[in-house]
Amino acid sequence: MFILKNAWIAIKRNKGRNILIGIIIFIIACACTITLAIKNTAGYLIDSYKSAYDKEVTIGFNRENMMKDFDPSQSDDRESAREKFDNIESVTISDVESFADSDYIESYYYTYSVGLDGNNIEKAEIESDKNMPNVFGNRGGKENTMTSTDFTLTGYSSVDAMNEFINGTYTISEITDNAWEIAFDGNYVFINQELADYNNLSLNDKIKLEDEDGNTYEFEIIGIFKENEEEASTMSMFSNSANTIVTNANVVATVTSSNEDLNATVTPTFLIDSYDSVEKLQNEFYEKGLDENFVLQTNEEEATSGIASIENINSFATTFLVITLLIGGIVLLVINMINIRERKYEIGVLRTIGISKLKLTMQFVLELVLVSIVALMLGAGIGAISSKEVSNSLLANEINSSNERTEETLKNFGGENKNGGMPNLNDRGEMRGKGMPVVEAYDSIDAVVDMKVILELLGIGLTLVSVSSIASMISIQRFSPLTILKERS
Repeated sequence: MFILKNAWIAIKRNKGRNILIGIIIFIIACACTITLAIKNTAGYLIDSYKSAYDKEVTIGFNRENMMKDFDPSQSDDRESAREKFDNIESVTISDVESFADSDYIESYYYTYSVGLDGNNIEKAEIESDKNMPNVFGNRGGKENTMTSTDFTLTGYSSVDAMNEFINGTYTISEITDNAWEIAFDGNYVFINQELADYNNLSLNDKIKLEDEDGNTYEFEIIGIFKENEEEASTMSMFSNSANTIVTNANVVATVTSSNEDLNATVTPTFLIDSYDSVEKLQNEFYEKGLDENFVLQTNEEEATSGIASIENINSFATTFLVITLLIGGIVLLVINMINIRERKYEIGVLRTIGISKLKLTMQFVLELVLVSIVALMLGAGIGAISSKEVSNSLLANEINSSNERTEETLKNFGGENKNGGMPNLNDRGEMRGKGMPVVEAYDSIDAVVDMKVILELLGIGLTLVSVSSIASMISIQRFSPLTILKERS
C-alpha cells in the first residue's frame, strides 16, 4: 500500500511529465491498434482467397517423359514417338473411380466427351472454312481443330465440373423453365447460339445425333449458350464451341455403353486435402494403373497468385508496427532517464530513510504502469473505433470485386432468367473453391479488434513499460544515497 500511495502522489506531483508520457503511449496504442487491425484484415483476406480455390489435381501429359531420347532428325525416332503416343492408355470412368478411392482425395468431378455426327442437324461450318489459312496464328485461344465427327457431346458430372460457365467462357443466353432442376437427370442438352441459329433451333426442340454404326440418340434442348471469346484463333466465322453440345455425364455414359467402339475422353479433377500429398498420390495412381506418360498437375500457382499483394500489405503493417515500437520505446526510455536524473534527490532521501532499492524500483515502475494503463485504454478505444473504417476501406475494392464476380457467374448460368432456376449457386458461400473469394465488410468493432488484437496490444504495453523501466531499475541500483545528498548540498 505504501508503494501504491507514493506512486500516486508522485504522478500527481509530476503532472506535466506524466501527461507527456501518457500522450506518447496513447499515440503508440492508437497506431498499434490500427496496424494490428490491418494485419487482422490482411489475414482475413488471405484466408478468403486461399479458401476461394479448392486444392485441385488434374491428369496431364508428361511431355518430358514422352520426348525423352527423341531425336527429331531420325525418322525411326519420329515413328517410334508416334507409336508411343498412339499406345498411351486413356483414362476411363472406372479408372477415375479407382483413383478417387484414396485417403488423399476428398471428392472429385469430371467431364466426359464423345464425338457424334448429326442426324437431323448440320454442323455449323461454311465450306470455305475447311481450307482457309490461319493467317493470324494461334493468339492464345483454343485451336479450332477439325475432328472426324460433326459434334462433341460434352457431359459434366456436376455443376462443379462446369468450369467454362463458372469462369465466363460460356454464358447462358436462353433457358427453359426449371432447366437446372432436370439438367443432370435426362437426355437434355445446351447448344451453342451459333449452332442454334445455323439450324434454326430453339428451346424445347429435339435434336438427333448418331454414332458411326448408325445408332441414333435424341436430345431435348433446354438451354442455349454463347462463347465469350474476345478473339478467334482462326479465320472461321464460328466460335470454337459452335459444335459443342453440353449435357450431363450420365448421358455420355449411356451413349458409350451402347457402342464400345466410341472413343470417349474423360477429364477428371480430384480435390485433395493438401498439396504436399501430390507426389504420394501420383505414385498411388501409377500403382493403380495410370500410364507413366501421364503426370499429376495442381492449381497451386493459380491459387496463391492472388494473395501476393495482400501479403505485401501484411508485411508492410508488420514493419510499421516494429518501427513504431522501436521509436516509441526509445523515446520513453529517454524521457524516463531524464525523469530519474531530475528525481535523484528524491531517490536519495527515500533511500536514506530506509526504503529498499526493490521497493523504490517497484514504485517507479508502478508509476509508469498506472500512466500506461490509462493511455493504453484510451488509445485502444480510439484506435478500435478508427480500425473498423480503416479495415472496411481496405476491403472495399475486394468486396466490390467479389460481388461483381458473383453476379457475373450467376448470369453465366442464366441467373437473369429466374424461371430457369439456378444450379445450386444462389448461396455465395457455395461458390468457395471455384476462384471466388467471399469477402464481406466488418459490421462491428469486435470483428476487427478481436481478443487476439487485445492480447497483442497488452503485450505491446507490457513491453514498452519493461523497456522504459530499465532506466529506473539500473539507476536506482547504482545510486548511493549519501553521494546524492552530498551533491545536493
